[in-house]
Amino acid sequence: MKTIAHLWNALPGPDQVKRLVIIFALLLSCWFALRQRLVPKTFGDAGHYRLTAIDSIEAQPVSYLGQSVCVECHDDVSDLKSASYHRDLSCEICHGPGAMHLEDPETYQLRPPKGRGLCTICHAYNPSRPTGFPQIDPMQHNPLEPCNNCHDPHDPTPPSTPEECGACHGEIARTKAISHHAGLNCVYCHETPDEHKHNPRAAIPHKPANRQFCGACHGENANSGREIPRIDLESHGGSNLCWECHYPHYPEAY
Repeated sequence: MKTIAHLWNALPGPDQVKRLVIIFALLLSCWFALRQRLVPKTFGDAGHYRLTAIDSIEAQPVSYLGQSVCVECHDDVSDLKSASYHRDLSCEICHGPGAMHLEDPETYQLRPPKGRGLCTICHAYNPSRPTGFPQIDPMQHNPLEPCNNCHDPHDPTPPSTPEECGACHGEIARTKAISHHAGLNCVYCHETPDEHKHNPRAAIPHKPANRQFCGACHGENANSGREIPRIDLESHGGSNLCWECHYPHYPEAY
């Protein structure tokens, strides 16, 4: 006990600092001891990872082969798909892992999905998706019908282009349906090239560029023949465009 007390008193600094130094030394010793037990032996031999992880990965069974293997047998499908909107999709995204199919094609056949669930993972309406990406409202767009009844998955261009904008713009269509503009066709306000239905990103619909467009119906002297709100275009809203205050798809006044 006298020896420990002598060593304690021989350490420089106040007692609380001595205690912290001892605790830190103990933690450091524990860390080195655990490192010897827990860190794999090959860790750090060739970079900041376990070198034998490569062997572990190589030992796992192969499930996915990649599109280049599928093409070797299904070149006719590949030619069709490579020229379509699905050209960048791997075959196994829709058909599942193909390793067993390659070993025994007759026993392990890869069949396309029959329901609507897989296609709607990408094509159900989501406002965060890029403008022009093909989207549908699954409750309104051919409900209960499998997607491949109308679309060939390898070339999904529809057999006939949608006649209604709501097929792709579901959220806007639902909002507009309960507004005072419900009776207006979308193309009345949006000048839409026919190409937009085939290639949405290449042909974007136009919006009205001035107040006079809305004034054709809502101006004081407009010959619209309807009991609708009228305004004086010269004084109402100053120089602001109408849709800076009124959302056109639900134009109720604030």
